Amino acid sequence: MKNLHLKIRHLNWLKSIGIEYYCSLSQKESKNNLINAYKKFNTSKDEKFLVSQDMEQTVSKKKITSTHPSEEKARKLANQAKTLNELRKSIENFDGIELKKFANLTVFSDGNPDAKIVFVGEAPGASEDLQGIPFCGESGKLLDEMLSTIDISRTKNAYITNTVFWRPPANRQPTIEEINICRPFVEKHIALIKPKLIVLVGGTATTALLGKNEGITFIRKNNYTYINQYLDEPIIVTALFHPAYLLRQPMQKKATWFDLLKLKDLISQLGI
Repeated sequence: MKNLHLKIRHLNWLKSIGIEYYCSLSQKESKNNLINAYKKFNTSKDEKFLVSQDMEQTVSKKKITSTHPSEEKARKLANQAKTLNELRKSIENFDGIELKKFANLTVFSDGNPDAKIVFVGEAPGASEDLQGIPFCGESGKLLDEMLSTIDISRTKNAYITNTVFWRPPANRQPTIEEINICRPFVEKHIALIKPKLIVLVGGTATTALLGKNEGITFIRKNNYTYINQYLDEPIIVTALFHPAYLLRQPMQKKATWFDLLKLKDLISQLGI
C-alpha cells in the first residue's frame, strides 16, 4: 500500500481528537458527531471563514515610520534585498537586535519558496535555534502531522517562517520592540514569496502582522487581508492555534480539526 506511514499518521492524529472510522462497506452511524458538527458550524451565517463579502480587512499603512534606529537599519536592508538569498544574508549579518547575541543560529525559513501558502510562526525554540530551521522540534512534528491531513507539506506546497528570526532567551515571548525591528524583514520576506494565502500560527504572529490584540482564540474564527509597502495587492490571512499550545492543551485539538477543515475549504476556494 502506497504511503502507508502517512495514512497511519493521519489516523493517529484523527484518533487523538476523537474521530473514529468504521472499516465497513455498509452505512453506519458514527459514534461521534464531529462531521455533522462541522457541517452545521460551517454553514453558520455568523462565521466568516470563507472568502466572502463579509471578510474583515486589515490594511497596513503603505509607508511605516520607524522610531528605533535598528528599525530604520532593518528597513534600509529590506529595501535593498531583491532576492530571498539577499534577504537571508542581510538578516544573518544584521547586528541591530540583542536577541542575536544569545542565539546560536538565525532561523530564516523552510519549505518550498514557490509555494502559494506561507505559514508565519512566532519565534524559534530550542530545537530551531540549534538547527536553524523553523518548526523542527516537537511542535514542528505536530504541525507537519496536522497539515498532512489536508495534503499540505513544507516539502511540496508550503513555506514556513517566523515573525522573529532568533530565539528569545528561555523561550519567552518576543517583545514589541523585537517584533518591530524584525518587521521590515518579515514584510519583504512575504513580498518576495508572493503567496496567495498567509496562515498565522499562534497569537504572537497574529498580533505582529495584523496588529490585533483580541487573542488567537477569537482571531482564528475570521479571515483577514494583509498588505505592506512592498505588496501591490492584499493577501488573504487566516490563523491557527500554535502546535506548542496544542501540546499543552490537547483538548483544543478538536477545535483545530475544524480549523483545518476550514483551511482546506479556503485553499480550494482560492484555487491553490
